[in-house]
Amino acid sequence: MKTTSAFVLFLVSFLMHGQSNNDITNDSFKNILLMHKEFVSIPNLPENKSLMLQNINWVKKEYNDLGFNTTSLESSTLPILIAEKKYDPTYETVLFYFHIDGQPINPESWNQKNPFDPVLKEKNENGVWNQIDWKNLNNEINDEWRIFARAAADDKAPIIMLLSALKILKDKGVKPNINIKVIFDPEEEYGSKALLSTLEKYKERYASDYFIVMDGPAHNSNKPTVTFGCRGITTCSITTYGSKLPQHSGHYGNYVPNPVFSLANLLSSMKDEQGKVLIEDYYKGIEISPEIYKLLESVPFNSKKLNKNLGIYASEKVGNNYQESLQYPSLNVRQIGTSWKGKGLKTVIPEYATANLDIRLVPETDGKVQLQKVKKHIQQQGYYVIDRDPTDEERRSHPKIVKFIASRSLNAFRTNPDSDFGKKIRAQLMEKFGEEPVVIRLMGGTVPIVPVINKLKVPTVIIPMVNMDNNQHSPNENIRIGNIRQGINICLTILNSKH
Repeated sequence: MKTTSAFVLFLVSFLMHGQSNNDITNDSFKNILLMHKEFVSIPNLPENKSLMLQNINWVKKEYNDLGFNTTSLESSTLPILIAEKKYDPTYETVLFYFHIDGQPINPESWNQKNPFDPVLKEKNENGVWNQIDWKNLNNEINDEWRIFARAAADDKAPIIMLLSALKILKDKGVKPNINIKVIFDPEEEYGSKALLSTLEKYKERYASDYFIVMDGPAHNSNKPTVTFGCRGITTCSITTYGSKLPQHSGHYGNYVPNPVFSLANLLSSMKDEQGKVLIEDYYKGIEISPEIYKLLESVPFNSKKLNKNLGIYASEKVGNNYQESLQYPSLNVRQIGTSWKGKGLKTVIPEYATANLDIRLVPETDGKVQLQKVKKHIQQQGYYVIDRDPTDEERRSHPKIVKFIASRSLNAFRTNPDSDFGKKIRAQLMEKFGEEPVVIRLMGGTVPIVPVINKLKVPTVIIPMVNMDNNQHSPNENIRIGNIRQGINICLTILNSKH
């Protein structure tokens, strides 16, 4: 495997030239958009194996036509498609990652008849998206048009971007300056079970010098974005108890303790009014040096605009800005419920109250360790902590009881942005474009393929290329036409990079 310094030069090279549009004519871009339309028209929910195989076979045929070797690797569920081409034994190998599947849909929430039937739309002067005829592609193509459909952005657009770049090079008789491997995950939106089940058996098939994950949205400025890592996640549930059965609030109000209040008090002991976690050593090991802070501050950010869009008066004070807040583990209450599950309201004192928590992890924190800190904090509040419902004897013996259920963890990853890579890339891009690219040290979300990254042990970056406002995972998902164009050029430059 090659050195990290080579990786620096490699990425500097591709991003420096990622803005040229000279390789894409209007006619060729029209065909690319129609190819995207064809691909997106195939529903891609893993629950329908037949349709997922159609998606896989569509990609397989396209790569076979480009002279790639394609293999369907057996997994615990759907097959993993890998496409490979070695252009020169002296070249370095880049492994690209995409996922083929999409999020579930609720057709009634979409502003079109069929979420898997892509529609082309243009925004009018009132900010309303109106459908326009696909024949408009025969004229000058407007980068501000958008294609609306499930998976139009996440993650079929990036698949089309790299595929189109490879086709453009082939048509010109130009071969890439890297050897290529591409893996297509059929279940990323459902935890990547298929891919993770193949790690031990096919580790050598996935071996490469560098790993590029092409998923997720670029910065909302739509400038070229390089993300060095992502947060991990772990979850747990906390249950407090009242009486053995729900009790009538008239007969037993002021007598039977209500578990909702004890749960509320317990949760409020975990964070202060500024949003900082009060659990002992929760932020241990995290240091924001002046160099790191400068990097975080360089990301374009308008707090007033963001807060207005979010509908909040002010943000929490864990970090001095949005990017800094992502460098610390979070503690979130994602759902609270009681023993009453039916419709409507009942005048009862609940038997129990449960809070479901999630913790977003950073590279300095391990999921299991963070959960133990939470558990220890609960014990320090005077609770008897168990991992099951209490017995009658335990109810009589302990004034405060919590059932604590911990989940499995998915830890974070980060490629060091303080290496020569970060410094060189910013300097080169400043010289080329007159402004720095958007460099994200750690994105807030979690990708389920972190175990793949940790297993392969190669320099890894995320190159997000779709528009931030793509309604990812939501109704009316869309891809901005200009992002497809720019993404193709980024892919072209990756493929043309010399190392």
